[in-house]
Amino acid sequence: MNNFCIVIPNYNHITVIDDVLSQLSSFNLPIIMVDDASNAEAKNVFSKLDAKHAQLSVVAHDDNQGKGGAVQTGLKQAHKLGFSHAIQVDADGQHDLSDIKKLIALSNAQPKALISCCPIYDDSVPKHRYLARYLTHVWVWIETLSFTIVDSMCGFRVYPLEQSTKLIDEVSLGKRMDFDPEILVRLYWRNVPFVFLPSQVIYPENGLSHFQPLHDNVRISWLHTRLFFGMLIRSPVLIWHKLKRRYGR
Repeated sequence: MNNFCIVIPNYNHITVIDDVLSQLSSFNLPIIMVDDASNAEAKNVFSKLDAKHAQLSVVAHDDNQGKGGAVQTGLKQAHKLGFSHAIQVDADGQHDLSDIKKLIALSNAQPKALISCCPIYDDSVPKHRYLARYLTHVWVWIETLSFTIVDSMCGFRVYPLEQSTKLIDEVSLGKRMDFDPEILVRLYWRNVPFVFLPSQVIYPENGLSHFQPLHDNVRISWLHTRLFFGMLIRSPVLIWHKLKRRYGR
């Protein structure tokens, strides 16, 4: 049986984080929240939450590293503490946390797989964000020569820590919004299996977003350039593994 914990990257998200932690407490799992060099007000809130929620431990960055950097810190800390799998949850209340039971069941059934939610959006999703996500998905399909990765941007996932932390140690992954698609593509290249679970996602009114349209789009564009050429180098192996999966050899 897998040994799970929860990892939450957090940079100044204080509006709903107490509600998120209260919902998570019902699963009775240890929670690692990575404070990505938040401001003084947020740090004060996190200190009070640390005292309030027995399952919570807070790991703090001295300098802001971005969401991807915070997730990587959380995954490495989880692996160091002996957990086999970490459930990534965002701090902004977008996710349907009741689906954690399903994620755990899927992970127990396939312990070596990365389990990820595939968002079902309502009308709250900004149209430009939806279209931008789809463009990234298309690039990921090209970079993997496969449609296996149904969604590459959702931050509600179960990471198998042995494979994930090995990748983090061996490759310099993006530390901001480029992290989410990059780690999936590179794990796919390492023949890690994937399972996707449809899950409702909302964009709360007045929600705090740290997406920087210029800088993050440049990072993501440069990421896809690198991954495209990485795919070309690996294409014979990717095609071979694809044929093996298809024909069961």
